[in-house]
Amino acid sequence: MSDPMSAAEVTRLLHAAQAGDPQALDRLFPLVYDELRALAHRQRGGWSGQRTLNTTALVHEAYLRLQDGETGFESRAHFLGVAAKAMRHILVDYARRQGAQKRGGDQHRVDLDAPGLSIANPGGPALTDLLALDTALDKLAENDARAAQIVECRFFADMTIEETAAAVGVSTPTVKRSWRMAQAWLYREMQG
Repeated sequence: MSDPMSAAEVTRLLHAAQAGDPQALDRLFPLVYDELRALAHRQRGGWSGQRTLNTTALVHEAYLRLQDGETGFESRAHFLGVAAKAMRHILVDYARRQGAQKRGGDQHRVDLDAPGLSIANPGGPALTDLLALDTALDKLAENDARAAQIVECRFFADMTIEETAAAVGVSTPTVKRSWRMAQAWLYREMQG
C-alpha cells in the first residue's frame, strides 16, 4: 500500500471503525485485502502437510473475526498486528481439528534458532509444531504479554522489527531485546 491516498483512507476508516461506524471495516477490507492476502500467504507458505486451508480462506476467516471483534485500531500497523493474531488463532484451531482427525504422522521441529524465524521458512513447521508453539506462546503471554505480542507479529505476521515496533507501540531496541528473550524462552519451553 504505497499510495499515500490509500494510506490516508485506511487511517480514516480505522478511526471511523473506532468511533463506531459499523460499515467502516467493510470499506476498509478492499483497501487492505492485498496486504492481508500477502500476510496469509506468508503464513501458509511454510506449512508442511495438507493445504486445505488456503490463503483466501484464511484472509476471509480473519476478516470475519476482525469484524466481530476489536475495532479500536490505533494505526495500520496495529490493525495488521491484530489480523496476525486472528490468523494465529485460525491456524491453531485448524491444526487442532487436523490433529483430532489424525494423530502422529509427519512431525517436524520448529527451529527457534533460525535467523529470521518465520512460519514461511522453507520446510516450515507442521501443524503439530504450531500447536506446541501456541501452547508455549500462551504461557509466555502469562509472564510477558508484550513479548508474546512481538512473537505474534514477527512469527505469524512476518513483520520486520520496525513494523513490529509500530504495531506494539515500543521502540525497535525493545523489540530486538524482547524478540531474543522470547526466542530463548520458547525454545526452552518447547524442548521440555
